[in-house]
Amino acid sequence: MTAPKVEIYTKWGCPYCVRAKALLDAKGVSYEEYDITLGGPTKAEMLARVPGASTVPQILIAGQAIGGSDDLHALDHSGKLDELLAA
Repeated sequence: MTAPKVEIYTKWGCPYCVRAKALLDAKGVSYEEYDITLGGPTKAEMLARVPGASTVPQILIAGQAIGGSDDLHALDHSGKLDELLAA
C-alpha cells in the first residue's frame, strides 16, 4: 500500500508553512513542496486547484484540499489526519 500524495504550496519566510511542514516531518510524511514566492505559473496552478485560496500554505492530500496550517493541526488533533494519510 502506498501513502497518498501530500502536496504543499508555500512562500519563503512563511511561519505557517514552516509549522505545517514541521508537523508533516514529525509524522514522517513525505510531501511535494511548491514555492509560490515569486508567483507565476505555480501560483496560478495553486489557485486553479484550490479556488479562493488567498493564503499559504495550501495543503492537498490525495488531491483533496484540506486548507492551511491551522486546518492541518486541527485534523491532527482530531485524529483524522492519520486516517487521511493512511487512506
